Amino acid sequence: MMRRWLVGWFLLSILSSPMAAEPSTRVAWTPEVLRAVRAGDAGKGGRLAEACQACHGENRAAEAPSLNGQLATYLYRQLRDYQDGSRQHPVMSAIASGLSEADMADLAAFYSTLPAPDTKRDFRAAPDLVVRGDSKRLIPPCAICHGGKGQGEPVDTPRLAGQSRAYLRDTLLAYRSGQRHNDIYRRMRAMAERLSAEEIDELAAYYASLE
Repeated sequence: MMRRWLVGWFLLSILSSPMAAEPSTRVAWTPEVLRAVRAGDAGKGGRLAEACQACHGENRAAEAPSLNGQLATYLYRQLRDYQDGSRQHPVMSAIASGLSEADMADLAAFYSTLPAPDTKRDFRAAPDLVVRGDSKRLIPPCAICHGGKGQGEPVDTPRLAGQSRAYLRDTLLAYRSGQRHNDIYRRMRAMAERLSAEEIDELAAYYASLE
């Protein structure tokens, strides 16, 4: 029942959006692309990631995301999106421009093998939007896509548990304003546009606390 409701919400969001025809990403999850990501070499990725630690290491800035334990498919697509301009960032776009597809698969493999934060918080304490959503505003429960513990779901729905609160808040605000637009089927923009600033902060605080 919940899955059917979600499919209906996606279709309505797409059809009602004036930007429905806008491509969000150029990555297509073909069998060949999935095999390339699975073939990523974590050892090589670890060596490449040495240059990433200033921003994404243990002492990362609050606005920089944690990559440890993130889904390899999600990380690979973000790097591809930075490279081709589907997602833009002054630092990451420049870094991604110098990576080969094998490099991106290797980096994704490395970070996906690192221990992810533990999700020890009682899920029953989650905001209503996480568990139930808001059908009146066509907002599905976050848990449908991101998992019951914020762990993410294949193929590339990201892990949110233990992520930086500032990063999550800024990301939702970027989706709400349209500044970030590499979400497949426009689903994150459609949801974020219906959220208040207070709700965005509450969701960011909740998922950041799952560690």
